[in-house]
Amino acid sequence: MDGREQRGLLIAATCQLTKKGRAWLVPSQSGKGRYTVVPDPAKPHCTCLDHTEGGNKCKHIFAVEFAVKREENPDGSTTVTQTVTVTETIKARKTYPQVWEAYNTAQTHEKEHFLPLLADLCAGIPQPPENPKGGHKAARIADAVFGAVYKVYSMVSMRRFMTDMREATERGHVQTVLSYNCILDYMGYDSLTPILVDLIGRASLPLRTVERTFAIDSSGFSTCRYSRWFDEKYGANRAKADWVKTHLCIGTQTQIVAAVVIGDKNSGDCPQFEPLTRTTAENFTVEEMSGDKAYLSRENLDLIASLGGTAFIPFKTNSLPGGSEVWRRMFWYFTMNREDFLNHYHRRSNVESAFSMIKRKFGDNVRAKTDTAMKNEVLAKVLCHNLCCLISAWYELGIEPDDWMPKKVAAPASAAEGPRDVLRFPAG
Repeated sequence: MDGREQRGLLIAATCQLTKKGRAWLVPSQSGKGRYTVVPDPAKPHCTCLDHTEGGNKCKHIFAVEFAVKREENPDGSTTVTQTVTVTETIKARKTYPQVWEAYNTAQTHEKEHFLPLLADLCAGIPQPPENPKGGHKAARIADAVFGAVYKVYSMVSMRRFMTDMREATERGHVQTVLSYNCILDYMGYDSLTPILVDLIGRASLPLRTVERTFAIDSSGFSTCRYSRWFDEKYGANRAKADWVKTHLCIGTQTQIVAAVVIGDKNSGDCPQFEPLTRTTAENFTVEEMSGDKAYLSRENLDLIASLGGTAFIPFKTNSLPGGSEVWRRMFWYFTMNREDFLNHYHRRSNVESAFSMIKRKFGDNVRAKTDTAMKNEVLAKVLCHNLCCLISAWYELGIEPDDWMPKKVAAPASAAEGPRDVLRFPAG
């Protein structure tokens, strides 16, 4: 396909061509005028200078030929499409019926499975050595993390949560009952953030054989703090609630969170694509990655291709086919096979469902007061969501927990050893 043919294909896909009798009116790409094209199979003609003076088969003729595309049907009949307007075929809407028996069983048994899962997950957190000089004995980090995440799951105030903490101690999930002030203090520690991020990734490992397609998006969790300013234009005081902006990469089949990044509330989406993707690729095979136009860049498309996958990110109206080979290939795929492209891109809606699940179940706002505590509270919500997804997958996908991972292993000697498969489902 030479340059004129490529440009003609672009015109046919993005411009409105009008048919008048045997002739077609093709809009000019460099101005407001239109050219008249007569698509005679033997001697096509166009009023543009490239054809009339140069004698070339111009891009406008190619555009009309693409517009008048003949398609042979299996029964021998012929369908002639003489417009570049997208024609939508009305089909029965595809539905995804809920397996209510499995769903109800998972929901009614969720809490009794959630606590052992969380306890097994926290058991892999290493405890730093005690101070040889003595002094106050530090609280066990595994118990503090368990209490912080369980408190977010319970959705009650910290003081009322202490009853749940005592019951968890009696069942052997934690060793000591920490005071509510101790748990609140740990929520505000910077050292808790990498622990929660590691636990989120570790909680997704059981589904690494299930998930192959992923989706990326961001959303905000509102806070109790407000930004106030004076609007000079209207002479009024303005106020708006701050938020914690969260970027997620989720598996589209189970909505499990494979990677999470929490950055500045005004940070852009596109720069987060690479860290989210690389973290996901460490534990999963990435065959497809879907994202909206905010993630469109040549670097992001090339990154997914280097991992052996395909990025389904729609192109903008001003996008051109130049650039890398991956960019050109996906541009023409998006332009000429729009329906098939959107069938893959539609999986991006699952990341919207994941955010909805987290916010409906664990709240769309945070109660913490400091920046670090607010970030850790959102991470705790995501970790709770992952454990709930594991329980749902246990019942709804019919996968035996013993097939997902080995038995519980000893805790790593240090955090540098990376995630370990320490999750162990309770017998049932």
